[in-house]
Amino acid sequence: MSSAHTDSVYDPFAWFFNRYWGNSFSKDARPVIEQYLLPHLPAGGRILDLCCGTGQLSHWLTVCGFRVAGIDISAGMIRFARENAPAAHFLVADARTFSAPPVHAAVVSTFDSLNHIPARQELQSVFQNVYDSLAPGGLFLFDMNMDQGFRASAPETYAVVKRDHVCIMESVYHASRGVGSSNVTLFRLVQGAWQRSDLEILEYLYPEEQVRASLAVAGFEQVLAYDAERDLGMARGEGRLFFLASKGSMPRDMRP
Repeated sequence: MSSAHTDSVYDPFAWFFNRYWGNSFSKDARPVIEQYLLPHLPAGGRILDLCCGTGQLSHWLTVCGFRVAGIDISAGMIRFARENAPAAHFLVADARTFSAPPVHAAVVSTFDSLNHIPARQELQSVFQNVYDSLAPGGLFLFDMNMDQGFRASAPETYAVVKRDHVCIMESVYHASRGVGSSNVTLFRLVQGAWQRSDLEILEYLYPEEQVRASLAVAGFEQVLAYDAERDLGMARGEGRLFFLASKGSMPRDMRP
């Protein structure tokens, strides 16, 4: 699998993500993965955790008995992932340019990670890279926020104030452009000195029909979509879709 060191806007945010968010969404996503993906994989099969963040989901997948590799563009995220999931293998790599041999029984990508891809052609590249990394019959499970999800989560102000750290986040959704932006200010007390980081995190809307079309161009033959709130009963799932795509025929008991 290819790797590269890439400076990332997410690096200063990694410690906060690890402390407050990594476990939370991993726990939300596990029932979906457990029901719709794992029963269709060979025991001990290989799973690629794409945009793995700080590795909590990767760790759970290793506990389930799978061989797990994780990639993320953020070296800061990967440092935490290696601590959180010592049985998995991690690389710093960009989802838009990574390459991996076609040995994976499944690829997963969670927490609307693919909404961070800024252009449709780049999302197309991600899907092609995923397709190329899957073994025949392999499955790709990922979630993305739709328009309703962006509208439900913005405008919003989020704040955490602790003795040794502060995070203030203001999120807005530019519906006319299909772009959500979160301006984040972080303060952290390190060795007696306060450190400040300012960053902007952007997410982009890809309607369901665009996602399906791009998956088809990449070669995925069958695609299922599940509404996280209505179909899966997921907490905080409003406006989120889970997509399940297959490289080859969908397992018989999963076909609509």
